[in-house]
Amino acid sequence: MIYEDYYIFTPGPVKMSEEILAIGAKQTPYFRNSAFSEVTFACERGLLEMVNAPEGSRVIFLTASGTAGMESVVMNLLDQEDNALVVNGGGFGGRFVQICQTHGIPHHDFKVDNTNLHDIDTLAPKEQFTSLIVNAHETSVGHLYDLDAMGAYAKRNNQFFIVDAISMLVTDPIDMSAQNIDVIIASSQKGLALPPGLTMVILAPRALERVKEVNNLYFNFQDYLRNGERGQTPYTPAVTIMLQLQARLEQIARRGGVQQSIKRAQDIAQYFRESIKGLPLKAYTPYMPNAMTTLTPTDGKSAMDIVRDLEEGYKVMVCPNGGEQRDIIFRVAHMGDMTRAYTDVLIDAMHDYYGIKRS
Repeated sequence: MIYEDYYIFTPGPVKMSEEILAIGAKQTPYFRNSAFSEVTFACERGLLEMVNAPEGSRVIFLTASGTAGMESVVMNLLDQEDNALVVNGGGFGGRFVQICQTHGIPHHDFKVDNTNLHDIDTLAPKEQFTSLIVNAHETSVGHLYDLDAMGAYAKRNNQFFIVDAISMLVTDPIDMSAQNIDVIIASSQKGLALPPGLTMVILAPRALERVKEVNNLYFNFQDYLRNGERGQTPYTPAVTIMLQLQARLEQIARRGGVQQSIKRAQDIAQYFRESIKGLPLKAYTPYMPNAMTTLTPTDGKSAMDIVRDLEEGYKVMVCPNGGEQRDIIFRVAHMGDMTRAYTDVLIDAMHDYYGIKRS
């Protein structure tokens, strides 16, 4: 099936701008030269500024998925002397638990529900942890955690704070310095609105001190940091996506900076949520981000059927959930090059699908 004429509201990949798409259509250039090193340096500077990284922070660029970023962070920065408190509020929190299990990292599977962890001091187990790991936006259920509260908790308890910000960067606020974050994991295909295939790991100075010598070739952070000093990566990078990232960072700056991008995402999210209030749907969680709206049918319809019917009947793509939640939840993303006019296509389709006139 060709999806070129479909409207996309999935939480990755997301709608890209024409400017970014045009770069992807060009011939990929050679990259082992000073010209591409300048691209890498520009991307590093832009990302560090975007998240207000502490002075001396660095960025590692991986040609890999977000999960590779999650696993490589655990591999390079934690060891058997750690005891990690891993927030598990859904599929991606569970993935961090699985990664710790795979690499033999002592950890606690901190299962949470119906909280954004503003009350983490009360809820967290009363034992000593060396690190705190969270998917800031648990994309599987559209649930956003309180990074201010978690960062303060980590600082009080001298914990190394690892944050997966893959599905909240550019749409929801994050500040490494203010929130005491040591590591941010980001990926290309969500808020940055680029093709999938590039993952970025942002390391604050405290994280750089923790980088270990690991028995791994491709995901050896020491190797990436050495090569990064000359604007290169040890292995072939996602060259075209790096060029698109440089352009995207410049585009965000030109449009008023990351705060304006967050405000635009918030406006689209609020507009969508207000516009569907008359439909037999309810929010799955009270802690939704600007990045996404997670909905549960209230009329007995299967969420999976709704996803399929919107795609087949209206050429509108929203995102289903799997497993036990396949009939309970579907997700609508507000990331990427979204406008009210583009969002109206989905809103009108949903009203027509339910036979309820839009007010």
